[in-house]
Amino acid sequence: MLQPALAKQDDRNQPMDLHATTVDGFNLPNTITTLTGNVIATQGTLKATGDKALVYIDGDTQIKRIVITVNKGKLAHIEQVDDAGNLMTGDADQLDYDNINGIAVLTGHAVVHQQGRGEAHGDKLTYNTQTEYMTGNSGGDGLVHMIFLPKPKPAPGAPAAKPASPTTAPHATPPPTAPAATSSSPTPTKEQP
Repeated sequence: MLQPALAKQDDRNQPMDLHATTVDGFNLPNTITTLTGNVIATQGTLKATGDKALVYIDGDTQIKRIVITVNKGKLAHIEQVDDAGNLMTGDADQLDYDNINGIAVLTGHAVVHQQGRGEAHGDKLTYNTQTEYMTGNSGGDGLVHMIFLPKPKPAPGAPAAKPASPTTAPHATPPPTAPAATSSSPTPTKEQP
């Protein structure tokens, strides 16, 4: 499993913006609207694209779910930037995005890339855009393929980061010390038996 890094938390509080060549439907409770042609759905840094989208509206007139499909030979696409500024991208024959829970199910030739961390390939990948937790399965060869990237190391010869120095009072003056007694002959020491 790829290491978690939270998706952009403010995205869920942004309006969902939908664009397409044609629209067939309306924004009423418990309805489905169909968008076709150059579909683009955005919400904050989250962006999903494809050729056709079914937009499911719940009883509170909120977008509950979007199912994005593509014409043969193309892939539906999703991307999002996490709070650390890293880009996640996903591509598949079909993208089923649960807008209430932030879950993207990529089905058919599914690939998810996490910038600087790795990627996963499978027939079906389920990806939580809030936690970046992923599950997957595969048809064909029966395998889900994952690549984990090593954490970048500092370049050889690059100075190591210095630890923070302790804080001291500005212009602190050390307490006066008494002068040390001087003697011209060494002080004898007592040997231990």
